[in-house]
Amino acid sequence: MVISAAPDALARPVAPARAAPAAVTRSRSGRLWVAGLALVAALVAVPVLALLWQAARGSQGLWSHMLAHVLPQAVSQTAILLAGVGVLVTVIGTSAAWLVTAYEFPGRRWLEWLLLLPLAVPTYIIAYAYLDILHPLGPVQTAIRALLGFDSPRDFRLPDIRSMTGGILLLGLVLYPYVYLTTRAMFVTQAANLVEVSRSFGVTRRGVFLRVALPLARPAIAVGVSLALMEALNDIGATEFLGIRTLTNSIYTTWVTRSDLPGAAQIALVMLAVGVALVGLERRARRSQRYLTKAQRARPLARHRLGPVAGLVALGLALVPVLLGFVFPALHLSIVAFRRVQASGVSPRLAGEALNTVVLAGSVTALVVAAGLLVAFVTRAFQSRTTAALGRIAAIGYAMPGTVVAIGILIPIAALDRSVDAAAREWFGVSTGLLLIGSGAALSYAYFVRFLTIGSGGVESGLARLPRSYDHAARCLGRGSCGTLCHVHLPLCRAALASAALLVFVDCMKELPATLLLRPLNFETLATHLYGEAARGTYEEGAIAALLIVAVGTLPAMLLARIGGKAN
Repeated sequence: MVISAAPDALARPVAPARAAPAAVTRSRSGRLWVAGLALVAALVAVPVLALLWQAARGSQGLWSHMLAHVLPQAVSQTAILLAGVGVLVTVIGTSAAWLVTAYEFPGRRWLEWLLLLPLAVPTYIIAYAYLDILHPLGPVQTAIRALLGFDSPRDFRLPDIRSMTGGILLLGLVLYPYVYLTTRAMFVTQAANLVEVSRSFGVTRRGVFLRVALPLARPAIAVGVSLALMEALNDIGATEFLGIRTLTNSIYTTWVTRSDLPGAAQIALVMLAVGVALVGLERRARRSQRYLTKAQRARPLARHRLGPVAGLVALGLALVPVLLGFVFPALHLSIVAFRRVQASGVSPRLAGEALNTVVLAGSVTALVVAAGLLVAFVTRAFQSRTTAALGRIAAIGYAMPGTVVAIGILIPIAALDRSVDAAAREWFGVSTGLLLIGSGAALSYAYFVRFLTIGSGGVESGLARLPRSYDHAARCLGRGSCGTLCHVHLPLCRAALASAALLVFVDCMKELPATLLLRPLNFETLATHLYGEAARGTYEEGAIAALLIVAVGTLPAMLLARIGGKAN
């Protein structure tokens, strides 16, 4: 069949390649693929539409109170937190990226991946750990008083970590790797001849960084900062532990404490606007980053070897964020968890909560990766304005923090639960109650919406490395869309699929805001267990759960370090 088709293909070598996409799109198979993409986009869009509908209903007379007393403080606190975190992650991430890229010193190769380890520590865990470490009766202040000869916290105590300054410092120490990753990738791909030309004109190494490398890396810095700020905006545990009243905390309080869902939806829309603005910044910067990277294909930058003293200083400076952002919290959690196990063993509840976490995260990961593969493949194989628009809609979950997703999902899911319960009562005389919310389906749906962009983005990055000639060759050999996906794309993108699955799994394990708001009754995960223990001040009880989350979180950090090492 292939041989008989060859003469016709040779007689008209250009027409089939141009006509194939349109023909495939008009085929039944093409329509089914696009319909699948439309279904995924609709699932993501439903929470946003529900938020708009609920917010339009008003807030039962409490909105005026929130507008006068709640929102001004929440907006200002959120803005100050994001501004401070943005400055800190920019300084730490950019400086560390330039240090390990432009200079050679002892331990540099270890630092390349050690600087990624704070990614393994969720924001609420570092706040949890440092609240215990820096407590007036904790190990740090106790040791300082012993050295200074003081006996009581009344005689000497450090400034309270529960403050805006403390929140900015702790979140910055965890989130700077986002800037480090993107900026280092840009520094590595920058052409060495640009640096050499600037050096030939007498520009100092400091001037090269400020006048050449830094301006070229601004798009990459903007991408990393926007990612870090999205994580800071999503945080609910760390800010609550540290006494910072952000929009996320206001949503939680308005919904749970005041039982004002419309008011919470209106605050959520404010957060959604902030998230969309950050994503718009990230996408605009990413377009510029691709342009700059492609324009500078050249040999890598030659590192300048530092002397013994300068090398040790560079090593010490680069180790500071690693020690503060990962080593000290992880070491403290390990010690506290060991003491807890020695004294009382492992709580039997912890095994069940770990199982809940793994099962929930594993099942959602499978759904997200499958849907992400669908989104990435359809937008690649059936290029049109429709598929491009549907792909953008499917990615808006990335702009929605967990609290926003939770509220948007609760509204339609609760209405559907009531409809199912009414139908079951009428037809069978049985009440189903909150079937979807009580079974955890609503929580899984929230995870799906929240992390779909990670899955589709990971798969898309793998597909982007495959030349389109592979697709054309498969079609010339008689493979349809499904055959091309199964026999060409999947085998060549297994690493990208595995990376996306790992990142989604770990993010599901760490997710706190959506889990707090949508979990079924008597359903606990490691994240909610830790949150509950920290809220009660029983840090020893939550140390094991925190340590398990950190241990699992090291997997994507190691994976990213390995990928970065291959890129070098």
